[in-house]
Amino acid sequence: MNIFKSFLNKIRPQAVIFGVAVLCFGVVSLLTRFPAAFFLYSLLLIGTFVMVYWIFQWTRYCEKFRNVQHEYALEGDYEALEHLYLAKIERLEEELRDQEQAEHESKQEQMDYFTLWLHQLKTPIAVMSLLQQQLPHTESKKQIEQELIRVEDYTHMALSYLKLEGSTQELDLVEVELDTVIRKVIKKYASLFIYNYIQLEYEPVKLKVISDGKWLEVIVEQLLSNSLKYAVKGKISIYTEGNSLVIADNGPGIRAEDLPKVFEKGYTGLSGRLHEKSTGLGLFLSRKICKRLGHSLEIESEVGKYTKAILHLEQKDLLLFD
Repeated sequence: MNIFKSFLNKIRPQAVIFGVAVLCFGVVSLLTRFPAAFFLYSLLLIGTFVMVYWIFQWTRYCEKFRNVQHEYALEGDYEALEHLYLAKIERLEEELRDQEQAEHESKQEQMDYFTLWLHQLKTPIAVMSLLQQQLPHTESKKQIEQELIRVEDYTHMALSYLKLEGSTQELDLVEVELDTVIRKVIKKYASLFIYNYIQLEYEPVKLKVISDGKWLEVIVEQLLSNSLKYAVKGKISIYTEGNSLVIADNGPGIRAEDLPKVFEKGYTGLSGRLHEKSTGLGLFLSRKICKRLGHSLEIESEVGKYTKAILHLEQKDLLLFD
């Protein structure tokens, strides 16, 4: 309907001229006492020619519209002004493609640089970890060890994010022993459990799932790390419900108005802002990985009582690119 309205607008001047001509012819016929039959016959003949011409114009207009719509911009019988418009559009499209290519190359260079920088950062972190192990057991050593774990977490998170932002993904989907992943993550954060007096409730879940072991470990790390930030002198429980892994803590909880936003990039919520512990990337990253693996993630919470991260491990459609 839009194309028909556009066509009517195009032939409107012709219709006005035709109407004026008919009116003038009618007035002259009336003043000269021209027979009405001849006037009507002439009007019918001229009207028929005009309608045929408009049908021909409509056919050409539709053909031009289809050509432009299917990007055959300069094909067909166009007027000089239309050729000029189409040529300008083609130049603009070429400039846009060049600009998009330049932006893509610039973004790729930045990603390559940050990836290299993050990999190089691993070396001083490893050296500092070895040095702090040689320090005497003091409160300072505990604090240094905890901060090193956080630095390593943030570095790992950034690397994972850059990998996800890449154009290709290497997924190694195999049968994964969930307990192996959980134990590895618990071992990594063992010192945080001890230093922050956090009780751990965990019994082997004896569950095998089809997933990518490395990416699944990243998800569990992010979820457990979140619980450790807020469950100081509290309790963390790790268990399964059917084919879902649950990581629950009795921390301050999340407000109901914050729950729909917790997966947004950079969103920290009230607790994160008050305690300055949250980067707003952990849950965003976790859900993004879940989409790639065909899993899903949800958060349940009640202020002052608990927070549950529920990782649904049922295999769904995989999303390799988003």
